[in-house]
Amino acid sequence: MLAFVLPLLIAPFAGSFLGVLIVRLPEQRPVVLARSACAACGTPLGPLDLVPLASFALQRGRCRYCGEPIGWFHPAVELAALGVSVCAVLACRTPQQVWAGCLLGWMLLALGWIDALWLLLPDALTLPLLLAGLGVAIVTAPDTVFWHALGAASGYLGLRAVAATYRLLRGREGMGAGDAKLLAAAGAWLGIGALPWVVLLAALAGLAVAGVAAIAGRPVHATTALPFGAFLAVSFWLVWLYGSAWGLP
Repeated sequence: MLAFVLPLLIAPFAGSFLGVLIVRLPEQRPVVLARSACAACGTPLGPLDLVPLASFALQRGRCRYCGEPIGWFHPAVELAALGVSVCAVLACRTPQQVWAGCLLGWMLLALGWIDALWLLLPDALTLPLLLAGLGVAIVTAPDTVFWHALGAASGYLGLRAVAATYRLLRGREGMGAGDAKLLAAAGAWLGIGALPWVVLLAALAGLAVAGVAAIAGRPVHATTALPFGAFLAVSFWLVWLYGSAWGLP
């Protein structure tokens, strides 16, 4: 039982770290070594200011030094990380699967959020994720390593080919290399057979977002930049978590 409860207890702290990662990594600022400080007054935050969710609630969303609003970004990331853990606990049968689902989900949460904010998928996250997928395949199912490696290669080369074709036809960039690396990571974790489903779900999510934007009065045009990596991250995690239940390969 503890093996299933512990990820839920750790999740807000993981989310707190992810919030720092999402903000600092794209700006190439130190993620671990630099202390957190109030964005308004610059006062370094102490341990009591950094307790996930609880500090925000007790301080009523304001800095206890200057009284300025903190904002919902960090609590939102912490809650999202907790949601990832809840889904992993409900969907997985063994402690190993729960931890794998949490760690994968947290990494994809950071990648998706960064792409949504910055239209960027850092190599510092995508490449370790790819290697981790191959490593998990080697340890848990060595007879499938070839198909996972083939999935990684196919995911990368497939999206790079799509990007090259788009650039040739339109004369401008339409998809970054980060998207291809993320799909390569999906192939490493899921194997080649699941890649079409990852791409399909990501495309459907993109269309849904475009539809909602149009309804809200902000129509998406051919030149509108969309964070396709964020949609890939969500579909990647959902296929890993629920693919077997859906009967996917």
